[in-house]
Amino acid sequence: MSLADLQARLAHDLACLDHGRPDWTRPRTHGDGHVFDVVIVGGGQSGLGAAFALMRERVSNLLVIDENPQGREGPWLSYARMLTLRTPKHLTSIDLGLPSLTFRAWWEAQHGVQGWQALDKIPRQDWMAYLCWYRRVLALPVRNDTSLERLEPLPEIGLHRLHLQDGQTLLARKVVLATGIQGGGQWVVPKLVAERLPPSLYAHTSGPLDYDALAGKRIGILGAGASAFDNAQYALQRGVAQAHVFVRRAQLPRVNPIRHMEQAGIIARFAALPDADKYALMASFFARNQPPTNDTFARAAAMPGFHLHLGAPWLDLGQRDGRAVVTTPQGEHEFDFLAIATGLVTDPDLRPELAAIAPAIARWRDRYSAPAEIANPLLDAHPYLGPGFELQPRTPADAAALHGLFAFNYSALINLGLSAAALSGLKYALPRLAQAVANQLFVDDRQAVLDDFLAFDEEEFTGQWPLQESAA
Repeated sequence: MSLADLQARLAHDLACLDHGRPDWTRPRTHGDGHVFDVVIVGGGQSGLGAAFALMRERVSNLLVIDENPQGREGPWLSYARMLTLRTPKHLTSIDLGLPSLTFRAWWEAQHGVQGWQALDKIPRQDWMAYLCWYRRVLALPVRNDTSLERLEPLPEIGLHRLHLQDGQTLLARKVVLATGIQGGGQWVVPKLVAERLPPSLYAHTSGPLDYDALAGKRIGILGAGASAFDNAQYALQRGVAQAHVFVRRAQLPRVNPIRHMEQAGIIARFAALPDADKYALMASFFARNQPPTNDTFARAAAMPGFHLHLGAPWLDLGQRDGRAVVTTPQGEHEFDFLAIATGLVTDPDLRPELAAIAPAIARWRDRYSAPAEIANPLLDAHPYLGPGFELQPRTPADAAALHGLFAFNYSALINLGLSAAALSGLKYALPRLAQAVANQLFVDDRQAVLDDFLAFDEEEFTGQWPLQESAA
């Protein structure tokens, strides 16, 4: 089967499912321009999947916006520096149960069944290529090079105005923030680094980092998670002479809790747990670092310039002759540059586009008091969401401003588990989101729905009795 054959099969599958029928939603008008039923912020895998899921619910008056150029949405061609995805290849995600829309079908159409069997994990560039194909064959409405600067609620008319970086605005009844891992907060550089060194000597691994310019140089990498080793092997491949990974712990993490979550029903059913169980599970999850994949570690460890320092927290930082000096319990190390792989913090207060509404958003600390032995301020700062990713108000007075806003990003972790920004959870999260958004659109118009139904008198039955003689 060729890719053209697959696309024909997909078109037939969608036709069999009656995909593309007219919307049931009720158009809104506004003097400032078109009113979308839904605007999805973020055109990566979560945003594209959300758009298709809503279209399957016959909500097609929508728009996806993304700040990146077409083909560079998400992390896959920017700060994701692993060779392959970390998830098992057989996991499905944004296909919504259509076999002809899976990555496997796309791969086999180009490489055959044997090519799929020979594949270990999905190469990240090929995952990006699949996402581009997915967007194209489903004709998803995406506007690139479009960055959201500020959300303005218009509760008196049930809309939200999206202020864009170029000065334009969009109007939407519902807004889905499909903004990925960092979309609920920001990446964090430890204060020790930010206060002791100029920005010319360090960068977080989530941002643009020109390893080509560091060819022949020595770099230090702070972090014990998978991304630290992704960056080490990537940097050495780009010509960096030495990459030193520093880990605070005496041993690398060996257990990947996600693998257990995938097979124990936790990802699919997490939302059904009571708050105490959700918090306890995620407190344990946060206490563990995701280890590097075995192939990534082996690849990095086999490179001559790779060095691993265990039990080596950074105690002090300084400068010497234009280089960074790192002090650990084992002594001093000089580097031309530091790569910081220390993760992120989730907190709506950190998102500039949410500045007008962040004080109104309920957090976990507002709704649940964790036992002292597991309480964690990082978890407490997460927004407390509804069952369909809805932002919840801190007080009843805040409800109108937040109505219609959905956090379909990593900030949903405590309420809904590995869902919105995790490949393992998207197959469960997307139907939940789409149904919640569609239900809200429907209920918002419930009076008009009821009035129309009560007034409905279109005759369907045309039979007559007694039968006319000619008919008899």
